[in-house]
Amino acid sequence: MARKMSLCELEDQLLCPICLELLKEPLMLQCGHSFCKSCVGSLVCNLDQQLLCPVCRQAVDCSTLLPNVTLACVIEALRTMGNSDPNQESCPVHHNPLSLFCEQDQEVICGLCGIIGAHRQHKIMPVSTAYSRMKEELSVLITEVQQHKRKLDEHISKLVNNKTRIANESDVFKWVIRKEFQELHRYIDEEKASFLGSIERKAGHLIASIEFQVTQTSDALHKLQEMESSLEKLNNETHHLGEPRDGHCAMAAREFLPQHPAEGTFSAISFKPGFHQDDIKMTVWKRLLRRVLPAPETLKLDPVTGHPLLELTKDNTVVQSRLLYQRRGSIPERFDASNCILANKGFSWGKHYWEVIVGTKSHWRLGIIKGTANRKGKLNKSPEHGVWLIGLKEGKIYEAFNNPRTTLPLTARPQRIGVYLHYEKGELTFYNADSPDELIPIYTFQAEFQGKLYPIIDMCWHERGTNPLPIVLPTPAMIRHTQAPDSSLDPLEPTKL
Repeated sequence: MARKMSLCELEDQLLCPICLELLKEPLMLQCGHSFCKSCVGSLVCNLDQQLLCPVCRQAVDCSTLLPNVTLACVIEALRTMGNSDPNQESCPVHHNPLSLFCEQDQEVICGLCGIIGAHRQHKIMPVSTAYSRMKEELSVLITEVQQHKRKLDEHISKLVNNKTRIANESDVFKWVIRKEFQELHRYIDEEKASFLGSIERKAGHLIASIEFQVTQTSDALHKLQEMESSLEKLNNETHHLGEPRDGHCAMAAREFLPQHPAEGTFSAISFKPGFHQDDIKMTVWKRLLRRVLPAPETLKLDPVTGHPLLELTKDNTVVQSRLLYQRRGSIPERFDASNCILANKGFSWGKHYWEVIVGTKSHWRLGIIKGTANRKGKLNKSPEHGVWLIGLKEGKIYEAFNNPRTTLPLTARPQRIGVYLHYEKGELTFYNADSPDELIPIYTFQAEFQGKLYPIIDMCWHERGTNPLPIVLPTPAMIRHTQAPDSSLDPLEPTKL
């Protein structure tokens, strides 16, 4: 049986023949002997020269020297074994300290496992090197994990903040919804009270009339009963005495009966509330529409923009065409060919409602216009040119100036036009606003609004005095009470454009 080599004997075989110490960075010559790299360097000045092996004296080419990697690993293993803890775990096969690391199998091995064992063809390295590399990799991995953890913490924080913000916003919206529905309930209750009050008043009048008739009829009945009793008494007295005593009672009965006929006097009265029960919801909805729209805008007309034929009165709220043309300086803001004028306020966001009193004027147009639209020459009346209008011509034809132009089937002739602009939604709606209780839709434009929009009034041309009536922008006090304008409006303090 072969004798086991001790650790000291193995170290003796691994000594450098030159410096007699354990080989350091061993280089193997062509003859097979190995020496320390520094020792070989001390024998020759240039590694390109030839060298005689100090052991076998064979000439070798120094340029072909190669590191003896396997021998270096064995020496490193010996050093590790010499410095290792006696209690260190050992190889279960060779019973040597586990000083090397196999990269392929990712496990710790001993030196002999790397030379003659199952790992001899694998890439191996000292445990210390593997430990340092793994420590660096773990450090990088820990940094990445920490960064990822920090991002997740930030994400969770954002989610929590978002949750809190949504909860707060939802609470605000809940409050707004409750408030709005309280208003709606109040409106509904008012309408309910109005309908019930109307029913009670009409029913009360009818019931009072019937009660009056019942009282009158009861009085007549009582008189008839008294008269009947008197006539029977008179009849009895005449029968016993053989001659009449009192003829006045009979005469009174003859006069009373034709005045109070017993038949044909009753006529059934039907209760008519003045509306059909199916119309209640629609009526209330129409009345609510006026209430839920924004408060009417307080607008005035801008004299800088008006055509020179136009004249303003009533603090720039009434506009009227005149026959005499007054030359004015040409400025970009003023219309020079179309008989138009703008309001003094424009809108670039939000919801806005205003009213225009056109009265019995037979020819007019109104709506909105882009602030950048061209005001020189004939006005291009189409949404493509930034103009949205409806109008009346010849006193009977209503039109929406869309593309193509649309005839509006209006049965009534409104004297007050309501205009509702929802900028973000891209809607412009016109209403018949004659009734103080409800708004009747006329026409709605759909568009993508951009830039500032201004209310516009087109007075149309004054044709031989047939279209002289003014148009009015009502003040808040006039919104519900002012009647449509007519020629009797007093044009005090005119503003000539």
